[in-house]
Amino acid sequence: MIERALISEFKKAVGAEHCTTDPADLALYAYDATTVEGNPDCVVFPATTDEVAAALRLANDARVPVVPRGAGTGLSGGAVPVKGGIVLSLARMNKIIEIDRANLVCRAEAGTVTGVIASAAVAQGLYYPPDPSSINFCTIGGNVAHNAGGLHALKYGVTKNYLLGLTAVLPGGEVLKTGVRTMKGVVGYDLTKLICGSEGTLAVVTEVTLKLIPHPPHRAVAVASYPTAKAAGEAVSAIIAARILPAMLEFIDNTSLRCVEDYLKVGFPIDAGALLLVEIDGRPESVRAELDTAVEILKKNGATSLSFADDPVGCERLWEARRAVAPSLGKASPRRISEDITVPRARIPDALERIGDIGRKHAIPTAVFGHAGDGNLHVNLLADQRDLAIRPRMQAAIEDILRLALDLGGTLSGEHGVGLAKKSCLGWEIGADGMRILREIKKTFDPNNILNPGKILPEIGSE
Repeated sequence: MIERALISEFKKAVGAEHCTTDPADLALYAYDATTVEGNPDCVVFPATTDEVAAALRLANDARVPVVPRGAGTGLSGGAVPVKGGIVLSLARMNKIIEIDRANLVCRAEAGTVTGVIASAAVAQGLYYPPDPSSINFCTIGGNVAHNAGGLHALKYGVTKNYLLGLTAVLPGGEVLKTGVRTMKGVVGYDLTKLICGSEGTLAVVTEVTLKLIPHPPHRAVAVASYPTAKAAGEAVSAIIAARILPAMLEFIDNTSLRCVEDYLKVGFPIDAGALLLVEIDGRPESVRAELDTAVEILKKNGATSLSFADDPVGCERLWEARRAVAPSLGKASPRRISEDITVPRARIPDALERIGDIGRKHAIPTAVFGHAGDGNLHVNLLADQRDLAIRPRMQAAIEDILRLALDLGGTLSGEHGVGLAKKSCLGWEIGADGMRILREIKKTFDPNNILNPGKILPEIGSE
């Protein structure tokens, strides 16, 4: 428990009304989008970088854990206060500071909803491409913490590709400004990229500087159904091998397809083994030519049906459906576990086949969807991990799935991060020397281990 005197100091730092220990309030900050829970002792809502710095100084002096939090949409347990302490919510820091059209730059506070930034860019004829499925409620600070991707990452990249600079507060309260607002900058070590993806374990990001690009003038989406998941995976490989670079190339298996159709009633063919969504963007004439080529490949690889959307409303409807896959699975299996492995794109058919084998081996239903164009597959285990009888099988299945990713030349996580979920397996991928360097970086930034303790790095001796 935190001493009352320290709570009083937090209230002085941010205002009494912006610091709470009410049990009902604390319960709201005990979990994120995973099934993990951990009760905080206090929630603090700073409104400025200076207030964040003051709160961190107090916590660091008292050796109290601090868990930075955006909207709590993470899928690796990163925002869960598993060791108690303070949840530092950036929700009040939600302003777009500037959109500079001349230099294609946006500055925003860390608590700004990503979709708000994207919409503000569109209003200026510009484009901020990273678009995680939670774009309409996740925050840009959380995106930076996890280096979030999204539906359009295949062509446009992920958060780090648009992050020019940031303002962050170190655990001792020092304010660090990194990066540039120019398109080039190679002075010193790249602290911006180091903090991006660090999941709140090194510093608290309070402001970001983002690169924008011109908005593509036209889009078109093809929807192709396949008799099996493997056939759809082979079509993905064929499109990439043909050197076509879609803006979006998404995969939805039959289980996920049935769930999202029941959830939204968009007219997807629920008897299909799998579905691909292929989006091409650019100038209208080039979109048509590239889409025609992609459609020929889809047909040659066994598509059983094809449909199209080339108007903003139709495209948005399909994006909405794809973003609804995870919530629809959550409705069908509320306590499911979601893993996000990434494999080389040519190995997607192998991965899909072996994931099915793993599910059958452990008698756990699976559902797979994701960003097939960049090899990022979201593997869902549709069971209740609270069931003590099934928990060992769930854990064994998770380990098999993670080892599968590495066996195929892939990685343990494409965008959800390590958090709590995968920290015990981190050494499998990066090795002993990598683990040593990560620990040294953590100690340099956070010598008292107050920032999001228990995340990313396993306890020493537990690897």
